[in-house]
Amino acid sequence: MISEFRPGEPWPDTDGIPVNAHGGGFLHHEDVWYWYGEFKTAGTEGNVAQVGISCYSSRDLYNWKNCGIALPVSEEPGAPLERGCIMERPKVLFNEQTRKFVMWLHLERKGQGYSSAEVAVAVGDTPTGPFHFHRAFRPNGQMSRDMTLFKDEQGVAWQLRSSEENATLHIARLTEDYLDCGPDYVRAFEDGWLEAPAIIHHEGWYHLVGSYCTGWRPNACRHAVARSVEGPWKELINPCVGPHNGLTFHSQSTFLLNPPGSNQVIYVGDRWNPEDAVSGTYVWLPIRLSPDGAEMRWFDRWRLEQSPV
Repeated sequence: MISEFRPGEPWPDTDGIPVNAHGGGFLHHEDVWYWYGEFKTAGTEGNVAQVGISCYSSRDLYNWKNCGIALPVSEEPGAPLERGCIMERPKVLFNEQTRKFVMWLHLERKGQGYSSAEVAVAVGDTPTGPFHFHRAFRPNGQMSRDMTLFKDEQGVAWQLRSSEENATLHIARLTEDYLDCGPDYVRAFEDGWLEAPAIIHHEGWYHLVGSYCTGWRPNACRHAVARSVEGPWKELINPCVGPHNGLTFHSQSTFLLNPPGSNQVIYVGDRWNPEDAVSGTYVWLPIRLSPDGAEMRWFDRWRLEQSPV
């Protein structure tokens, strides 16, 4: 049994095999956490989808059970999710009205590099799937690369996406069934080149972290605050403190977690290894958030019960 976080180290699941869920998204449903991510394979070929989107479950955030492939690639030539496409940053929300679990992810069609800039939407009856492909499209007719989903305290869901060749972040409200975006969207961080967005509502403020656009190479973490999901957003200084703070401790953001009943916020990031995709690891660190700034320090070992912030 695992009882502490060890940032940057391989993270064994309950079978002793490293968790394979990169660019992860998290869902808390009926006292269980679900971790969805890109299932990577070995070598540079592992940077494109060979298997699909994986799912793990946990009750304590330390010990994760492999629940299998929630959304597999397609073997049909020309299908949007054809093996060899790019499937990145899956995020899942539960829709209370339809009682469905809805997954969105960044999709690049096979053989098209990063020119498709679409999303794929899939739907499941249970949090572990199987999820069934619904459709692929450009939301609001706009490019969508790095993306995340967020549901506010009123149950309204949003998509945040790197758009306009990654130059500007778009923020769009989802339709009530979570299968599309509404007709309007907000342009934020115009010409700011922000990707890897992650968002959380904490003590009355919305906090967004992300990165600059440097491909697989890590850069300085970005942090912004707002009173509304749609902004206006005020960007603050890099929250990382200490050695390698300019590289976000060799990671890139993918999610912000707040365990129920806790005031602790967890930064979740990836250490990418494009030369051997499957060997990438995860960086989970406590991050202290305030409307005046944030602070995130490196810890080799840490526990929620003994939070250092």
